[in-house]
Amino acid sequence: MTLQTIKKSDNSKVLLGKSLAELTAWVEEHGQPAYRGKQLYQWLYQKGARSLLDISVFPKKWREEMADYPLGRSTIHYRSVAADATRKYLLRLGDGLIIEAVGIPTSKRLTVCVSSQVGCPMDCDFCATGKGGFTRNLKAYEIVDQVLTVQEDFQQRVSNVVFMGMGEPMANIDEVVAAVKSLNQDVGIGARSLTVSTVGIPGKIQQLAQHQLQIVLAVSLHASNQALREQLIPSAKKYTLDNLLDECRDYVQVTGRRVTFEYVLLAGVNDLSENARELVQCLKGFQAHVNLIPYNPISEVDYQRPDKRRIQAFTDILEEANIAVSVRYSRGLEADAACGQLRASKI
Repeated sequence: MTLQTIKKSDNSKVLLGKSLAELTAWVEEHGQPAYRGKQLYQWLYQKGARSLLDISVFPKKWREEMADYPLGRSTIHYRSVAADATRKYLLRLGDGLIIEAVGIPTSKRLTVCVSSQVGCPMDCDFCATGKGGFTRNLKAYEIVDQVLTVQEDFQQRVSNVVFMGMGEPMANIDEVVAAVKSLNQDVGIGARSLTVSTVGIPGKIQQLAQHQLQIVLAVSLHASNQALREQLIPSAKKYTLDNLLDECRDYVQVTGRRVTFEYVLLAGVNDLSENARELVQCLKGFQAHVNLIPYNPISEVDYQRPDKRRIQAFTDILEEANIAVSVRYSRGLEADAACGQLRASKI
């Protein structure tokens, strides 16, 4: 098999995403001493090498011989910058497909919102990503690459990663778990600074719990009752709100970790006082935190963002019930980089 064939067809040969032990075995397999495994590891994860040619500590002749061996890095197809300094990236993968990643800077941290799939199969009614359909799952290295690309572009170390970009992470759980472990162990991002978000797929939250990761699990409810959830999230017809919450309780029991619940506020749809009171009943017994996300507009539907008075009234009801709650106004709105706005196009 030629290097060119490997590059196009065999994702297992990509170097990014491999552990130090795996990279050490790889360099030895290709005629280099074991200590070069650590050098390769450092150049991949700390220095962001995009080609073996970049790794100046390797012998020049060997670099040239191995120049076409795939590291697994994407290229920036398009980048936009919002007024709040949030950067949205369209990244071209090895097979030519496009995904989005978002870099969100603050004074103290740099958060990267990563995609886990090309497109999304969940088709939530208020979200732009699902409107474009689903193409394929991402490999773990393609997820890790997003973080390294944003880190390189900002010239700043990434402190937090949220799996809230394109796709449903639990529909790609094996690769997502592998990416989480690599981001933690190889890139050096603390497990509790990694957040995996899901609208819920039967059995997948329990499967995630078995890995005993110290990550943050964020569950997207977006509705306070089953009928409303089915209206907003088509998959809810096969996975009821009660079943989802039961699985979340099991997750807490197995991991000892608190669950964060995400709730997009849609004016006149799910932001009424009665919805807030229903949500309180749903979350009884949880040591939970609720993130309220005022809706970010997309062109395909005519939902509206509630006004601040309605948002505050909803918040007050949760607080009176002693539920920890925060309102998250998404960054990057002007660049279509906010929550629910991601799609694989410039438009």
